[in-house]
Amino acid sequence: MLTSADLRPAPAPLASAGPPALLGRDSAAAYRGMITDVAGRLADRFAAVDRPWTGAAPADLGPAIAAVDLDRPLASFEDAFDEIGELYLKDAVWFHHPRYLAHLNCPVALPAVAAETVLAAVNTSVDTWDQSAGGTFIEQRLIDWTARRIGLGPDADGIFTSGGTQSNLQALLLARDEAVEQVLLKHRLEVGTPLRGVEVLPRLRLFASPHSHFSVVKAARLLGLGEEAVVTVPADDWFRMNPAALDAAIETCREQRLVPAAVVATAGTTDFGSVDPLGPIAEVIAAHRVWFHVDAAYGCGILVSQRHRGLLGGIEHADSVTVDYHKSFFQPVSSSALIVRDRASLRHVTHHADYLNPAEAVFPNQVDKSLQTTRRFDALKLWMTLRTLGPDALGAMFDRVCALADQTWDWLASDPRFEVAAPPSQLSTVLFRLAGADDDTHRRAREALAASGEGMVAATKVEGRTALKLTLLNPETTLAHIVPVLEALARHGKKAQEAA
Repeated sequence: MLTSADLRPAPAPLASAGPPALLGRDSAAAYRGMITDVAGRLADRFAAVDRPWTGAAPADLGPAIAAVDLDRPLASFEDAFDEIGELYLKDAVWFHHPRYLAHLNCPVALPAVAAETVLAAVNTSVDTWDQSAGGTFIEQRLIDWTARRIGLGPDADGIFTSGGTQSNLQALLLARDEAVEQVLLKHRLEVGTPLRGVEVLPRLRLFASPHSHFSVVKAARLLGLGEEAVVTVPADDWFRMNPAALDAAIETCREQRLVPAAVVATAGTTDFGSVDPLGPIAEVIAAHRVWFHVDAAYGCGILVSQRHRGLLGGIEHADSVTVDYHKSFFQPVSSSALIVRDRASLRHVTHHADYLNPAEAVFPNQVDKSLQTTRRFDALKLWMTLRTLGPDALGAMFDRVCALADQTWDWLASDPRFEVAAPPSQLSTVLFRLAGADDDTHRRAREALAASGEGMVAATKVEGRTALKLTLLNPETTLAHIVPVLEALARHGKKAQEAA
């Protein structure tokens, strides 16, 4: 009979010298010292940051990182931290800086940062009860709290995810499988012969505006539907889905014997900050009995807003909602969730494994609702934020960035050096151009701005032309921070035109 010695060699003895390698009872003092040291070093860095980025190019950073010999450790943790200070922190992009105006990145709530330290140290995995205990109930309580804010009713449920892309993917997976089930049932009742689900997939269609997140098309590919399954519904002049056009598009699909599987409305488009008219869209969907998904990854801050809550009117009719707490709730990445109206729909991602979550389990296992198995306890960050700051404080911060976007739009519209490229945002984005400048001038001005450290802005296309974009998610940023960035852009743009 084989023994363990026949299968593997004897282990080498553990090294007795050197600092503790693993966190536990015997290394608690070392842990305290290491965390205190890191916190002090980072605090010094934050206090000294005077620009959002150094403007470093890939050629500046790549060779130094490639030269590191990962097979030869350094003498101490302090040496390793000094090394990442050079390789990473020196040229990091600092989202907390008031002149960082580029993407949907937010400064993070202090209680959430502290919670990140806790969840990393304890290393809870919230896939099963016997790995997370109270973590299971904390996550579930936050799901229930969010569902109530949305207004989904007593049967709602959900799960934390890695981000909006995963949340949208899972939502459309549920919609796909619900649609297939309905088609198979109808076929069996009307025709009396079995039909395979794979035969239904090519007929399924998803509906989204041209300004929906790219993850919708990506999900269609991953779900075996193909990009052609996404029907683009025209938008209005404010870049919002047109409900009448949606109704017509669904009717056309039915006439072609295709199967409308889901409508994806967006509460906060990435480029324009537009919120689709959820109430009228819900009315169209109710008439057609199609899955209604709302991607509120950006606009979820409205759930705690005192001023903008009306923008989400109709979201209570959704079958599923994507919420990115790591955007408008000021949480560290990752912190996102998918919320569903009917917990029964989550059965489409459930798989029972005897060693993990057997079908006869009597304790709640979050893995039954998730695309992931091992999963971080990211919910703790939001819990600590709500218990320390409260939802009203978060809502006030989100209201502040929305108001700042309005102020910035007005300033740009009044200055002849600029032209606004879109109407005022419903949320906190601002699109504009340098007056009379071509696409190359905008590119060069933006690159020069980043390289100078004066600020960071993003760019996109509006009606085929480059536009510069401000995405405002820092409630500590003011117009006094933004105007110098715009002045610098105008200056860099003028230099680019003169050099052309």
